Amino acid sequence: MSGRRTAVLVLAHISDLHLDGTARATERARRVRDRLWELPVPPDALLVTGDIADHGTETEYEEAARLLGLRDGTAPFPVLTCPGNHDSRAPYRKALLGRPAADGPVNSAHVLAGGAVLMCDSSIPGRDDGELDAETCAWIESTLDGLDDGLPVLLAFHHPPVPLHHPLPDSYPLRDPERLAALLARRPQVTGLITGHAHTPAATTFAGRPVLVGPGVTWTLRLPWEGERIADRDAPVGLAFHVLDDEGRLTSHFRVVT
Repeated sequence: MSGRRTAVLVLAHISDLHLDGTARATERARRVRDRLWELPVPPDALLVTGDIADHGTETEYEEAARLLGLRDGTAPFPVLTCPGNHDSRAPYRKALLGRPAADGPVNSAHVLAGGAVLMCDSSIPGRDDGELDAETCAWIESTLDGLDDGLPVLLAFHHPPVPLHHPLPDSYPLRDPERLAALLARRPQVTGLITGHAHTPAATTFAGRPVLVGPGVTWTLRLPWEGERIADRDAPVGLAFHVLDDEGRLTSHFRVVT
């Protein structure tokens, strides 16, 4: 078959677990975890793009660490995380990642078989809007400097850098998206942006790159033309699969877990 391309990187993606100690939140997170853990062919990694905890407590992160196999090595593939606006950096580091508590941005770089993923912290402590601040952008640039120029790179963070045409997520946007656009203009190896925050799957573009927004685990955002009720707490849990091929094309598939 002519034109066939080979997948070089397959990423599972979930977002906005909002674990809060309730049976409902735990059950929904466990449901999507079980679906992913049971895949006959595991992805190269799982991305969790923020709002892992609802109140940012150590207890919530300890539950997340157990569910996602972060501390005991039971996950069948790497689990890569970044904070969202409901997360709190010090307990996130301590209870979720098992690192010393600190208040600076939680950024991490991961080189996988077919590319690299930079998990970036867009949270602003005490606020619901977001920002890739000067420290994080400098870290992104420095990290990219250390990677092979031919290696495709995805940036993952919580807040989408463009409006999604819903008053709720658009009220708490990524501040100063021009800073990110300027960075991307200098960095052609960045092939796409992966985000969360909106509780609805979406695909758009920013600065010439695809922006892929993961569905929420805890509830689904109803769009303005779907009715007055904003949060659909009965909608199935959602997840995404992002596939990067050997031409640098990024393709996404969205699934629900019933």
